[in-house]
Amino acid sequence: MQTTHDSHRLHQALKQWQQQGLSVAFVPTMGNLHDGHLLLVKEAKQRADKVVVSIFVNPMQFSAGEDLSNYPRTLEQDSQALFELGADLLFTPTPELLYPNGLENQTFVEVPGISDKYCGASRPGHFRGVATVVCKLFNLVRPDVAIFGRKDYQQLAVIRAMVRDLNLPVEVIGIDTVRAADGLALSSRNGYLNEEQRMRAPALKLTLDWAAEQLQFGMNAEEVEQLANQKLEQAGFEPDYFHVCHADSLEKAQPEDKNLVILAAAQLGPARLIDNLRVDLNP
Repeated sequence: MQTTHDSHRLHQALKQWQQQGLSVAFVPTMGNLHDGHLLLVKEAKQRADKVVVSIFVNPMQFSAGEDLSNYPRTLEQDSQALFELGADLLFTPTPELLYPNGLENQTFVEVPGISDKYCGASRPGHFRGVATVVCKLFNLVRPDVAIFGRKDYQQLAVIRAMVRDLNLPVEVIGIDTVRAADGLALSSRNGYLNEEQRMRAPALKLTLDWAAEQLQFGMNAEEVEQLANQKLEQAGFEPDYFHVCHADSLEKAQPEDKNLVILAAAQLGPARLIDNLRVDLNP
């Protein structure tokens, strides 16, 4: 596996593959890789001849007071895991490469509407940072396909909208959330939880499951949301949001909507946990 933080060396490898007629799959990450990330890499290997993985803790998507400085960085372990999986190239750009003029003077990409709600409302500028860095990485790597996890459901929707609106020549593929045996969605931020908090954490998925069941039984979305927030508070969470939405537009669910997604975010101790669940109400 090649490893580089240099765009010139990256392009040398890409040019060689292109001349050989080989396709490229790309998995962008912020490192601290867990089994969910590794599943994305495995999927990438099934989708293309060559696999590029990036590790970059993107400062543009962290708001003031968030955990940028404390975000776990485990490059040596991550590199070994990717080598063992058979990734072809690990790209580790620096902030100076991606933002040579600093964040204040950086041209940015912003997806209107969908970026402003839910996590976007709680973390102003977050999805601007996500869209900008993913667009830059797509331009650097020039992949045929890019693989993302569906745990960050809103993020995936933002990236798909960006690709569509900017006519970027990359196929975006979403992979189902990978969970621990007790249902907790795998996330780098799970490492912030102490033992007692980790035991409480699966209540987020249990609440999603309960909400999906109530929707199937005919309870209206607003009542489901209200009761679900109460359940999370009783479980020791500080709910940020719990919304029942149209699965594609992410707009508030209407009574006639059948294809739904429940989006949730809640604070548990030092960790902000997010999760989602698709719900199909078709008979």
